[in-house]
Amino acid sequence: MDANKIFQSRAFKITIGAIGALVIGLLIFQLGMFVGFRKASFSYGWGDNYHRNFAGPRQGFVNDLVGRDFIDAHGVFGTIMKIDLPNLLVKGNNSVEKDIILQDDTVIKRFQETINPGNLKVDDNIVIIGDPNDAGQIEAKLIRIVPPPLGQADNNFPAPVQPGDLNQINGINPITPSGNK
Repeated sequence: MDANKIFQSRAFKITIGAIGALVIGLLIFQLGMFVGFRKASFSYGWGDNYHRNFAGPRQGFVNDLVGRDFIDAHGVFGTIMKIDLPNLLVKGNNSVEKDIILQDDTVIKRFQETINPGNLKVDDNIVIIGDPNDAGQIEAKLIRIVPPPLGQADNNFPAPVQPGDLNQINGINPITPSGNK
């Protein structure tokens, strides 16, 4: 047989076309497997690293529904322990000390009033929102001075009113509604 006749025959062209289509199909299938594997690897890694990426609970959401296990990566609520401007040392949750860095653009609020860093005092209760840096510090964007927890007095805030206080102020005995003693 002549080789030219074989290469020009219709059966050879169909066979070569089928093999080419099969190779292209296998390449598309392999590309799909590659993309799927990459997506699955990302999803698996995202789930494993959720806590590190988003500071969620270490054992997952189901194990700690109260939220005691959150890391304060982008902020902290606590009491000022030391002021060495531009740094603050704040005692946060579980007595964890956080180093806070004040920036030039840090906003400090007490109620609606904006104050300067010199007005901060040791033992002020504050909420800080900012960005973590590579040294484990929080670069403060917003600091809000908040009233002390219920039952504690502070010079900057009036003592919280307890449930029976208003009756005593108004001269009403809570036992006898008419105010008779």
